[in-house]
Amino acid sequence: MKNNIIKKAAALCVAGALTAGMFAACGSDDGGSGSGLKIMYVTNTLDDYRTLLQEAVVSTASSEGVNLDVQEGTSSVDEQVNQIKSAVSGDYDAIICLMADSSTALQMEAVAGDLPIVFVNSMPATEQLEADRYMYVGSQERDAGRLQAEYVYDKLGKPSEMNALIFMGEQGHSGTIGRTGAVKDFFKDNGVKANFVFCDYATWSDEIAAEKFNIFLKTKQDFDAVFCNNDTMAVGVVAAMKENGFDPKEIPVCGVDATAAGCQSIVDGDMQFTVYQSAAGQGEMGIKTAIALATKGSAKGLEGLSDDGTIVWVPFEPVNSSNVKDYQ
Repeated sequence: MKNNIIKKAAALCVAGALTAGMFAACGSDDGGSGSGLKIMYVTNTLDDYRTLLQEAVVSTASSEGVNLDVQEGTSSVDEQVNQIKSAVSGDYDAIICLMADSSTALQMEAVAGDLPIVFVNSMPATEQLEADRYMYVGSQERDAGRLQAEYVYDKLGKPSEMNALIFMGEQGHSGTIGRTGAVKDFFKDNGVKANFVFCDYATWSDEIAAEKFNIFLKTKQDFDAVFCNNDTMAVGVVAAMKENGFDPKEIPVCGVDATAAGCQSIVDGDMQFTVYQSAAGQGEMGIKTAIALATKGSAKGLEGLSDDGTIVWVPFEPVNSSNVKDYQ
């Protein structure tokens, strides 16, 4: 389920939505498992990955016959609550939501009431999920951090001690928490004395990551590897490293998402590793889960469904110089 599944018509539709900054309606009543359904997509402010995710949501909705309303992306919890209120009053069949703050799921659910919500990409606490009512579609965040750590561990010759930097995404985001925690746990579990000499939020931004790398340099500490919660931050760190005379070929920098920029950086010999997070897969399964809940009242039978029926998992995949061209 790579990004090349996104259809041209859907891409044009979402492009129009981004340009207009307002509702975008896609889909038709002709055919598809979601024919005639009315679904709202409530999303966070867009970045590289979230744009791909939105394109996949729109593409799948179109192919499944769903009438999809894409709300303008916002980082405001209050605005997202208002958008969900409008879905309730507008007789929608389901909501897909990429939360501005993953700790606000209960607030979103209280507003939605009996209207099913499929949370995507940013995972609420598991106790806030309910099978066939309030579900999550995404990738197991800890797998991404573990894959990063495994790569660096092998790349550095399985050291007994190392210094590392971690550039984290948004505070409270499930990706930030899971990826960062898994990196730290991997080295602890493997008996490595990993000194995280700098660990700070760069909120998925290349510019902020570069700025904070330069702040780190003022500490004059050595470092052996850099872990970034996404590719955008990793690309920013690589640029700052090169500007300051560090060779990323010698000091591995890892990202997550396998974005176009991240993959190109690996091809160019800069970033060494990323983890493919399938925006296409998450968008596709977000729509398919919403359709299942709206039409059958159950997600049973969906690929990747967890044993407790609350989560649809979309697997991560490791990407390095040996296979990066498969992801471009």
